[in-house]
Amino acid sequence: MHKIAEVEVQHNIMKANKKIADRIQKRLDDNNVFGVDFVGAIGSGKTSLIEDLIENMEGSIAVIAGDVISKFDAGRFEKHNIPVVGLNTGKECHLDAHLVEHVLDDIPFDRIDYLFIENVGNLICPVDFDLGSHMRVVVISVSEGDDTVEKHPLIFQDSDLVIINKIDIADAVGADTEKMVSDVETINPDVKIITTSLKKNKGLNEVISAIEKFKNS
Repeated sequence: MHKIAEVEVQHNIMKANKKIADRIQKRLDDNNVFGVDFVGAIGSGKTSLIEDLIENMEGSIAVIAGDVISKFDAGRFEKHNIPVVGLNTGKECHLDAHLVEHVLDDIPFDRIDYLFIENVGNLICPVDFDLGSHMRVVVISVSEGDDTVEKHPLIFQDSDLVIINKIDIADAVGADTEKMVSDVETINPDVKIITTSLKKNKGLNEVISAIEKFKNS
């Protein structure tokens, strides 16, 4: 009986989250704004990636920076003179649609083309929580180990773009980049995979092109 109750509660939470996520996406669509959910572990480079996209993409960008304490990453984004909303999750290890919807009134939809949502830094908790975005980007780094994909398969099943970052240090940390690519392909054969070294400006243009292509598809 205990297991049945857990399943029912989980089902209700997911159902409620999906309903709110659909409302969020409709609001994005109504304002012609493309939403991207960025997921990745702490240290994967997703904050740096978003900063690079802000500086190099065409179109105006706003960011929702989600974290247990959001002021640190939000402060980095604010230096780029764009609209930023920090979203503190407290003890929660992920964003959900309810939290995101709460701050949408702080986003100047009439002045932006993209809304980037930086999720909390891990590859487990965000898996089941649709945020109403049009695209999910998963960022991992070779420094996390080349078994990262094998250990976290679910996040890659539902991703639209996978970025394997910090490839310039793969040899130094003993990571096999080709294995990581192969593991993603096994889990999600249709997903776009880009290897990057943001520190050396490698792969950024490919990421921009992939996001723009997805937006226009």
